[in-house]
Amino acid sequence: MYRHLLVPLDGSRLAETAVPAAVALAVRLDAEIVLLHVVEPEAPAQVHGYHHLKTPQEAQAYLDDLVAWVAQRGVRARTRVETGPGDVAARISREAASADANLIVLCTHGGRGVRGLLFGRVAQQVLARGGIPVFLMPPSPRGREADFLCRRLLVPLDGSGPSEAVLPYAAAFARALESTLVLESVIPTLSTIRGARGATARLLPRMGEAVLEEEATDAAAYLQTLVSRLEADGLDVEGLVERGEPVKVLEAAAARPGTDAFAMATHARAGVSAIWEGSIAARLMEHSGRPILLVRIRS
Repeated sequence: MYRHLLVPLDGSRLAETAVPAAVALAVRLDAEIVLLHVVEPEAPAQVHGYHHLKTPQEAQAYLDDLVAWVAQRGVRARTRVETGPGDVAARISREAASADANLIVLCTHGGRGVRGLLFGRVAQQVLARGGIPVFLMPPSPRGREADFLCRRLLVPLDGSGPSEAVLPYAAAFARALESTLVLESVIPTLSTIRGARGATARLLPRMGEAVLEEEATDAAAYLQTLVSRLEADGLDVEGLVERGEPVKVLEAAAARPGTDAFAMATHARAGVSAIWEGSIAARLMEHSGRPILLVRIRS
């Protein structure tokens, strides 16, 4: 499934955090890495404290050095320097299509909070434009020398068909990295259920709690069906139902030893729409500090 991995880089050490993850996948899948730099017009002198690559020649020299580093780890790599029109996300999407990429491995190192949601969501913009899955890495000051390990890959599911769009991609990821897939559904409690449904449940608490308990039982049966199917394909899989506010529960799950990454389907909404809709993917990207594999839900 993952034969060509595109790694966009801006020349900073932080952006290079994406490279070890791409190398780990490429080694196990015999895949090719395509290292990309997008030359920005009127670029500032520095990016995240590092010299900004302002010319195609500078970019090519930088990428050639990285190709040599990747080759020392037994991985095939080639370079692309993009100088065409459009914003960064559009140009990454164009190059991904040109390279026949199956996965984009990208480091996020924009701002946090509202500023980060508005300006740091290149990954979701790329997903919205092209639909190629994105593996988003948090930055490390170690850059290309950062460690990458994925022992447990947590996959949040809400029981719907759209949320299951991530499963083939997560399964291929877990198989390549010999990770345990943890399929998790979060059922709210009376105190955390939202909206009109929550108001009704709290007016009739016994009935509301009974309904939520039934949902938890149904979720456990649903996950067990998926676990059995994936285990039959030779994967190590666990199913887990927890109660509470979804993002807080998932953030707590991310803090558990051995849980190294998330994988989930998203509508790929970015910026203001992600804020207003309370996108779980956007909030997890913001607060968990874990890598996340994002797969676009097709409308």
